[in-house]
This record gives sequence, C-alpha cells and structure tokens, in this order.
Amino acid sequence: MKRKFIFIGSAALAALGAQAQQKPNIIYIMCDDMGYGDLGCYGQQYIATPNIDRMASEGMRFTQAYAGSPVSAPSRACFMTGQHTGHTHVRGNKEYWNNGNLKQNAYGNNAEYTVVGQEPYDTRHKIIPEIMKDNGYTTGMFGKWAGGYEGSASTPDKRGIDEYYGFICQFQAHLYYPNFLNEYSRSAGDKGVRRVTLEQNIQHPMYGPDYRKRAQYSADLIHRKAMDWLDKQTADQPFLGIFTYTLPHAELVQPEDSILLAYKNHFCQEKTFGGQQGSRYNPTQYGHAEFAAMITRLDMQVGEIMAKLEEKGLAENTVLIFTSDNGPHEEGGADPDFFNRDGLLQGKKRSTYEGGIRIPFIVRWPGKVQAGVTNDHQLAFYDIMPTFCDMAGIKNYVERYSNPQLANDYFDGISFYPTLTGEGTQQKHDFLYWEFHETNMLGVRMGNWKLVVQNGNCKLYDLATDLHEDHNVAARYPDIVKQMKDIIRREHTESNIFRVTIPQ
Repeated sequence: MKRKFIFIGSAALAALGAQAQQKPNIIYIMCDDMGYGDLGCYGQQYIATPNIDRMASEGMRFTQAYAGSPVSAPSRACFMTGQHTGHTHVRGNKEYWNNGNLKQNAYGNNAEYTVVGQEPYDTRHKIIPEIMKDNGYTTGMFGKWAGGYEGSASTPDKRGIDEYYGFICQFQAHLYYPNFLNEYSRSAGDKGVRRVTLEQNIQHPMYGPDYRKRAQYSADLIHRKAMDWLDKQTADQPFLGIFTYTLPHAELVQPEDSILLAYKNHFCQEKTFGGQQGSRYNPTQYGHAEFAAMITRLDMQVGEIMAKLEEKGLAENTVLIFTSDNGPHEEGGADPDFFNRDGLLQGKKRSTYEGGIRIPFIVRWPGKVQAGVTNDHQLAFYDIMPTFCDMAGIKNYVERYSNPQLANDYFDGISFYPTLTGEGTQQKHDFLYWEFHETNMLGVRMGNWKLVVQNGNCKLYDLATDLHEDHNVAARYPDIVKQMKDIIRREHTESNIFRVTIPQ
C-alpha cells in the first residue's frame, strides 16, 4: 500500500489550532452525597460556600436537576453512559472487595483486599470520556471511578481516560486516610491502573485513636493531582476534566486546620458518632463541625479551580459544572436533618423521593451562559452526554456510537444546551425515570406528577402543590397512575443483578 504524505504549512497549522480552540474545555465537578440544600446558594444557613455561591452568581443555577440514581455507582453510570437506570448495566453498588479477597498484613499491619471495586460498565456501550477523546479532547479524571473493579475490562485506562488518580473502589473511599490510592498516566507510559501506597498512612492502624496520626489526606491528594493536571492544560487542545471529589461523604474526618477549627464548638448542638469499623467509618466527637468543614473545604477547592482557570487565561472557554451524585447521607455520623431544617424535600440517599435524587446543579460558561440565572428546566444525569456533545460540536452521536451488536443500545438523554445558551429550541422530557434495587424503589416524574413505587406499591404526588410529597393522590387520579405504570413497564429492562418489583 502506498502512503500519501500531506505537508501542512504554518498558516494552516495556525488555523487548525484556532479551530481546536473553538471547542470549549469542560470541567465537571461531582461531589459525593451533598444534599440539595447544603450550599448557600440553595438556602443553606450554617455552612460557608462563598466560591460555589459565586459560581452560581456567574452562571446558571438549576432547581430541578436530578441525579441518575439515589446512590453513587449507578448515578455515576447514568452520567457516563447517557442511560437511565432502567437501561444502564450498573444499577447499584455491587462490590468486588468482599469476595474472599482479603490479604492479611498487606499494608504494614493493615489487612487489605487484593481486588477492590464495583460492577464494571458494559464495555460494548460507549461512555463520555471515550466519545470526547475520539473527538480531540484530552481527558483527566480525579476522584472516585466506581465503574469497574481492579483488573476488570472497565477501568479508567481502558475507557478513554488519559490521566487518573483516586479511588477505583468507592468502598475504599470510606477512608479519608486510606492505605493506597489508584493511579494511571498515559503520558508516563503506564500500562494500566496501579496502586500507590501511602507510606505514611500505613504506619498507623485504619481504625481507632491512632488512625488520626495518619497525615496523607486523600481529598487533598486528589485535588492536588487534579490541579497539577489542570496546570498542564493549554489552549492548543480542548480538555475534559472529570473531578469526582469524595467530599463530603462519610467518614467525617479531615485535617484539624483553620477550616475545621472555624466550625468546632460553633454548634451548640453537636453530633457524636461511635464509629463503624466494618464500614470503615471512624468515630467522631464533632459530627456537625466535621460535615460543615468538609463542605467548606470542597468549596475552597472549587475556588482554587476557578482561580487556576483565570490564571491560565482559560476561564472564558471553559464550561465549569458543579453537582452532587445523589441526596444527603446519614452514614458515619452525618446529620442532614440538622443542616436542612426547612425540610424542603422528603427522602435522603437510597430513596427515590425528591430528597434522594434532586441535587444542586450549577453551570458557569462566560459569554455563553447568562450570569445569575435560576432555571427550572428538568434534567437528569443522562442528559449530560448529549449536552457535552453539543458543546463540542459532535453531531449525530447516537448514530456514531451505537453498537450494532447490541439489540438495543439505549441513549436516553436530551441535550440541555439550548437552555444554557439560548441557542435553538429546548426539547423536554416526557418523563424522568429511576429504579434502585437496594430499597426496591422506582420513581417516575411526568411534568409535575411524581410516582414513587416501593415494593410494587404506588404513590402519586403533585409536585406543583406538594413538593415534600406528603399527600398521596393515587386514588384520585387512577388514569395518571396507569399512564406512569405503563412508562415503567416500557422503560424497565430486566437485570439479573439488580432486581426491582415492577407494579402490576
């Protein structure tokens, strides 16, 4: 075969560079278990979040944005795959750390698992970093992966990620001072994801009073790696940063610095927690102070990201998104009722009531997204894939990336790019859909109607007049209930791993 060489002059190269710069950079910050009301810009009165509040004042704040699921791994799967939990493969937190893979004294005197992680994403279905990388983006991910266990066919190095640092396994992320983290660097020539031992941490036990002698705090390590990666980015190539930070998820522990000290002894009512060794949650005497400080620490990190973008002259061409993976948790001593005393939403993590799935969602894009806007467009995590494609100018992504070997390669999202930019007409969902096997719950939102199903039993709420979902009106509107049950039967595909009860 003859090879044809094409020589490109300097002017053409400059034009190509300018064309590359037209694609916006994207940084997607997804924190862990932050509730809808945990930020100042969403009504929080006890916790300082000045940087995220500023981000909201400079961008668009959504009031009806939804996670993909009420827990971590499936919610992240909906973001990555553009599928809702009736279609995506990962619908729950199926773990691979508890299959007898315990190796004694692997890290000093700390017993560890030899294989950790969650159920892998279906490798036959394309995910966001693969699509973006295929269209000229360099990709970095820092934080929780939760899309496949160590050594599986779905780890960051195999799914379009150029640089990764964080927790492959979300169970490991229960420890903020872990024995190891995971890392992969394509530029450094890594062949796959590897473990990085935190040498100072392993000198002390994982549980008990001496645990606090550990000094390598994972939330800070992950953020510093993300900042190092961001500092290397230029205007010559668009980049996608997926920052899946673990704050403010349990355990409630962090460095005793000025951030934590600002909250200690601040709350007249404190929350103590005796610990839960099997879940890797260490005890705390200051649950309220620890939780508040963790959110403010996260806010500081968001501020540093914004400052770095400004410093490098990249802010104008970077879409910055902030959100949470699901509703607030009660694990490790957390007390969401204390911080959200207005009781705006019912339900927490693991629930398909509004409190378990409605999340903060903020987008800043200078020059494209109008500043200081509050928007009530209904969106869910599976809408992010088509939105990113619109941002990057990727046309016909469904046709391009559907796998013909799959009988049904679902893409459930609708781009909310027109809502962000005012360009074009915004298409709206006929319904939003959730299912979660662990609590045997489903949820459907259709306009202002909300159907909550648990153990096959249906309750209907009108969110226009009953946001807290107190008044079940299913008996008054049987036709609406039937219509929404028909949606469930149509959208649900069977899973041998994550089973739920479908209403009759």
